[in-house]
Amino acid sequence: MGFMAGSFTALLHVVSLSVSPINTWFLQRLYYPFLSVIMDLELLQVSAPGLAYICLGGFVVLFSIVSLLVKEKFYINEVVLGTGFGIIIGPHVANVFTPRTWGPLENTITLEVMRIVLATGLFAVGVELPCAYMKEHAKSLLIMVVPTMAFGWVVVAGIIQALFPELNYVSSLCIAACLTPTDPVTCAAITRGKFATKHVPVNIRQILSAESAANDGLAYPFLAISIYLTIETSVRTALGKWFLVGWLYQVILGTVLGAVLGLLFSKLMKISHKRGFIDRESYVAQYLALAIFTMGIASTIGADDLLAAFAAGSAISWDGHFNVQTEDDVFSSVIDYVLNCGCFIYIGAWLPFDAYNSAEYGITPWKLFLLMITILVLRRIPPLLALYKFVPEITSWKEALFSGHFGPMGVSAVFVSALALTRLPTPEDPPANQAQYLAAVIQPIVSFIVLGSIIVHGLSIPFFNMGRGVHSHTVSLTMTWTSRNRATVPDWVLWARRAPDVVESAVDEDVEQGSTRTPKDTDESTVNIPDTGPPNVLTFEDVHGDVVSVVTRRHSRGIDDSSPELVQVEAIDNHAGPGNLDNGAPDDNQIKNVRFPTAQ
Repeated sequence: MGFMAGSFTALLHVVSLSVSPINTWFLQRLYYPFLSVIMDLELLQVSAPGLAYICLGGFVVLFSIVSLLVKEKFYINEVVLGTGFGIIIGPHVANVFTPRTWGPLENTITLEVMRIVLATGLFAVGVELPCAYMKEHAKSLLIMVVPTMAFGWVVVAGIIQALFPELNYVSSLCIAACLTPTDPVTCAAITRGKFATKHVPVNIRQILSAESAANDGLAYPFLAISIYLTIETSVRTALGKWFLVGWLYQVILGTVLGAVLGLLFSKLMKISHKRGFIDRESYVAQYLALAIFTMGIASTIGADDLLAAFAAGSAISWDGHFNVQTEDDVFSSVIDYVLNCGCFIYIGAWLPFDAYNSAEYGITPWKLFLLMITILVLRRIPPLLALYKFVPEITSWKEALFSGHFGPMGVSAVFVSALALTRLPTPEDPPANQAQYLAAVIQPIVSFIVLGSIIVHGLSIPFFNMGRGVHSHTVSLTMTWTSRNRATVPDWVLWARRAPDVVESAVDEDVEQGSTRTPKDTDESTVNIPDTGPPNVLTFEDVHGDVVSVVTRRHSRGIDDSSPELVQVEAIDNHAGPGNLDNGAPDDNQIKNVRFPTAQ
């Protein structure tokens, strides 16, 4: 730390020398005495945690300033940029943030950071899926998850053993288990955002989100059988522990535990809401609190905590009540965004670049590069092309190819590799047996594949759009009326999702006063259609607020001036705008209820 302080002082001195001679007197009277006081009193406290806070906060602040431009114009999200920033501040460039120098606790810290990010992300995926989605699409998920994971696991293990003959096939299965699950955090790049809304069908977005969440939890059995076969002396003992511990205890118990907790807290919050005991902020806080609570209970008893978090998220939103109460709130997105930035900065600084050329372990850059290419081609694409006809959500081979390509590896792969190290012995130099050799090479191989996947999958969409200008469109809703005596439903209402039964929301209640707010208490505004432009055309630029009443301009023909037509558009997303719509069609989450006049 003394070196850092000295470097900082030297930098200040260089800056002072570069100032014009006019300020020499000012520097001699103020700068040098001030510098002397700092050095004498040791006020400068340069520490690794302080620098880490500066880097993390600085990245989020700077990226947030241009986030809309980068995400919506160039289709690059925080995953790619965060990883790159982590590499820059890591031990191989700036040497500011160095997680691998934290001693024996390094792997434990890595494991827990990845666990928190995954648990909150999987809980959010479960909440955001439509009501009872897992029940209605169980067959499709089973086909996409189990055969696809099993095929990729076996094939990737064969490729690893062929490139690294020092590893036996069982050890190769252990490394392949780390690369089997799809990362839900990186997968969000093609299930959310402008590109996904415009180009990816909603059925593909939902099935990919659900699959990425489910196969993260199912990585435990694949890792467990590999570890048991490696460390146990008897195959029978290994298979017995795998079935009893890996499947019955971890997977089944974890799923049931998460579902029970989700349903229980859903029921409790509905009762509390009915009696006026809970406000909107408390509902939103459940995104983080219940995810961590479920993860803590599951990990404490040794169950599958990731699958438990996903099951809890799916269960708590099963009847749609939780979704209604947290609708249009951005707090969960903010938490996701900050956690993702911090996580991928950590991964970028954690990457062991010096281990990518370790001749003593048989690891060379060309082997790692060849392994990455073959995994990207053979891990998911062949099984999905073969099975897509049994998955109703995937309607063509092109969608199957797209779904097979977008199976990124990231946070989940790092998490499983760190979890594997907790079950393996500490390697000696040189390794004394196969288990120690596996412990020495598992993270260099997995981390290189993760880096390649972040680059390939994170930049696939920008390369796809290279050479094409991204134009902003002003989307209008055109309403056509045919006759005064004949109420015709406008075409654009077919784009809107039918409103569910009216559910009283916490935002509409004054909990302290015990009453429901009247329209006068809300920020209701009335907007008139401008007199210019085509008849009955309403653009989103004319709409403000959560609840608006729009008085349409009377059609120039066939409508009596004494009977203006009224259209009420309720609960329009604050964040809806032209950039979020595709060819004039409102997104499902932007228009919740549209009321039209009835024929007189």
